[in-house]
Amino acid sequence: MPVHPLTSLSSTVLALRRAGCVFAEDEARLLHEAAASAGELSSLVERRAAGLPLEHVLGWADFHGRRFAVDTGVFVPRRRTEFLVARAAALAPRRAVVVDLCCGSGALGVALAAAADTAELHACDVEPAAVRCARRNVGDLGHVYEGDLFAPLPATLRGRVDVLLANVPYVPTDDVELLPAEARVHEPRVALDGGGDGLDVMRRVAAEAPRWLAPGGSLLVEASERQRDTAVGVLRAAGLSPRVLVSEELYATVLVGTVQLAAVAAAPVPAAEQPGISPGPATAAAPNPPAQD
Repeated sequence: MPVHPLTSLSSTVLALRRAGCVFAEDEARLLHEAAASAGELSSLVERRAAGLPLEHVLGWADFHGRRFAVDTGVFVPRRRTEFLVARAAALAPRRAVVVDLCCGSGALGVALAAAADTAELHACDVEPAAVRCARRNVGDLGHVYEGDLFAPLPATLRGRVDVLLANVPYVPTDDVELLPAEARVHEPRVALDGGGDGLDVMRRVAAEAPRWLAPGGSLLVEASERQRDTAVGVLRAAGLSPRVLVSEELYATVLVGTVQLAAVAAAPVPAAEQPGISPGPATAAAPNPPAQD
């Protein structure tokens, strides 16, 4: 049913509720703020009611206290991933060299650069639309490359990366069709589908990470709780020392794989010699329900 020009907040809320929007009141306020006229408001509400993610309708996403441009067809940064950025900021040394793999809009890398003392920021993604969007968000803060994982990064970064953010896709292929339509229909599948058990891309990243990380550098990835044990094994197999960090508030599970100082540029350490899991503390952040898995 077409949405007619709306002038009252209550009418917008009602239209969004009828479309199934759970947070209709909050979304209505944002749409009213974004619209310059009743006609534009009608168009925004119609797009949202048709199932387009709110962030794509507005053209931006709120992440880690900042607004980031998010174009149509670009993966929307999840609020729970703020936990990954917070843990990365706690690990980052002074004047850190940061790489944001599978960067999407570039929100993670920029948020980390704002929260930590960052010397260099490099980001890359395989999706051209994401790269264009990330370049707008990153601006003069760093460099954004187009290509698959590490392939487009300059070779001069090898052995120099202090913090490697990799918000890789981790939804098992068979579960992608179970995702909300907002993700399944409007976000690139390559940003969601992690293969058979959801960890195929993580395996590729972990296998190469030791060659790029600096002494004591860390890889940080997100996974689901049910993937936790397998993901720990992935990091160990790559020669990284694993830790698991959990935020119950954000339903977030982050794995940290650290290069041991004595193991840099060496072959992967046998699994039997790797230290065990060291659970980390949860951090509080603004609540937001999970949207991906």
